Formats: sequence, C-alpha cells, structure tokens
Amino acid sequence: MLSRTAENLYWLARYVERAEYIARTIDATLRVTALPAAYIGKTNEWESALLTAGVSASFYETYQEATEQNVVEYLAFSPANPSSIKNCIEAARLNSRSVRTALTSEMWDTINSAWIELQEVWGKGTSSREELARFLRFVQETSLRFDGSAYRTMLRNDAYWFSRLGLHLERADNTARILDVKYHVLLPEEEHVGGPLDYYQWTSILRSVSALTAYHWVYRETLKPWLIADLLILNDTLPRSLASCYSNLVRNLDQIGVAYGRQGASQRHARGVRNRLEHSHMDDIFQHGVHEFIQEFISDNARLGEIITRQYLI
Repeated sequence: MLSRTAENLYWLARYVERAEYIARTIDATLRVTALPAAYIGKTNEWESALLTAGVSASFYETYQEATEQNVVEYLAFSPANPSSIKNCIEAARLNSRSVRTALTSEMWDTINSAWIELQEVWGKGTSSREELARFLRFVQETSLRFDGSAYRTMLRNDAYWFSRLGLHLERADNTARILDVKYHVLLPEEEHVGGPLDYYQWTSILRSVSALTAYHWVYRETLKPWLIADLLILNDTLPRSLASCYSNLVRNLDQIGVAYGRQGASQRHARGVRNRLEHSHMDDIFQHGVHEFIQEFISDNARLGEIITRQYLI
C-alpha cells in the first residue's frame, strides 16, 4: 500500500473518532450544567470541556469568556478550531475522497451523507438546546455507522489495520485526557470528594466514554474514583479503556508487520506501553500519582503516533 493511502485511512478514522468524542464531551457538559446550582457549585463546566478537548489556549485567543454559547460554537462549528466537529467531518470527507477505492461503499456513503447533511442542515449552527441535542446525536450516529461499516464490510488487510490504528490511537488519547482533567484540575480544592459535585462530574465523565452502564455491570457499586480510574485505565473489557486501546494497537501493528515482513519501532513501542499497563495496579498508580501516570501515557501515545508516521506514513 502507498504511504499516502495509509495516511489518509489513518487520519480518516482519527477525525471520525475525534468528532464523536467532542460531541460526547458537549453532551456530558450539557447534562451537568442542567443540574441545579446547588449541585454544580461555582465550577465552570464549559472550561472543563475546553480542557478535555485540549483547545483551551486557542479558545481564549478568540473568546474572552467560556460561556455555553461560546464553547459550543468553538467546539462544534468554528472554522478557527481545527478540532471542531465541523472541521473533523470535513477533514474526514476530504481524506475519504482521496482513498475512495480503498473504502467500501457503505463507509463512503456514511461519510459523504454526513458531510452533505452538515452543509444543508447544520451549516448555520444550532439555535436551541433541542437542536444542539439533535446535532450531537447525528454526529454520534455517524461515527457508529462508520465504525460499524468498517468492521462489517472491510477486508482484513492493511487498509483495515491502518484505519484501526488511527481509531485506537485517537481513542486512547481522548480517554486519557478526560480522566486527567477530572483528577488534576476539574474538582475545586474546597469541594468535598464524594460530594454532589464530585458524583455528577464522575457520572458525566462515564457518559462521555459510554461507560456508565458498564461501570455498574463490572463493579456493582456506587461511583468511586479509584474504581472509575481502574475501569478507564486497566480494564481491557471496556472498549475505550487505555488497556483495550493498546491491546488493539499491538494486534493491528503486528498484523501490519506480518503482512510487510518486518517489525519495527512502532511495534516495540506499542508493546512496551501495553506491557506497562498490563503490569500496573491502581494502588501503585495512585501512589505514584494519577496525573503523572496519565501525562506519561499521553506522551507515550503521542510518540507512538510519531513513530507510526515515520515508519509507514511518510
């Protein structure tokens, strides 16, 4: 496969996954801000949404205050934000056009129809919370359709494997960032851990990674920070956990290595991260520091993306 084709497939999957993640972040933030003020206190949940999306610095270059209207506009529709939902869908469609013959008809139809609806229905943004909720459902359903089409219709060859690399690398980064924001900056120092604010923020975080029901299935307990961290970091039965993402990254990189007859730096680096996750325990992570552990993971994950690019996409 040409490196340009592999790169387009890789970034196509990343952009679709990113659009869904931003939509889930906005949706979870809307749920928390709909609570009575007595529950959410003085925290600015929209500021936390910007931190989770990793665009806080660029946001304040354009806006002065993190209000609901400003943050939703920036995260969902702003052309100035490279990671806005609108830009992600447009970038995904651009990449899919470049590799049209490498996609199944179902995958192309999903991306193309989403792009058309984005222009015709959502071109002017949303004017109410009801419209915004419909838009967020549209984005999430587009991602689910695309992912389902890829899983059910693609040949298990290098096109599929490069697509999955992009998806799982992006997913791992997203899960790590939302967990890091919660543990490091989201809960004010004067707030009581385990209080109403803490509970609803944890609920919103689990919703944003589709893990609220899974949490109760696995632990059968009320929400506890160390169990949530265990679920999102170490439990490889949860599709969006860090452990699950790296199990899939190692598997797909190994498939590429076998197909091309050579292993390389990306396979070694991915195995190293996966092995560290497999041999980690929550007690040790809390003792070392959750923020420090996740920051190290985010750096390692970004480094894997750079290694994959050098090894296969240039």
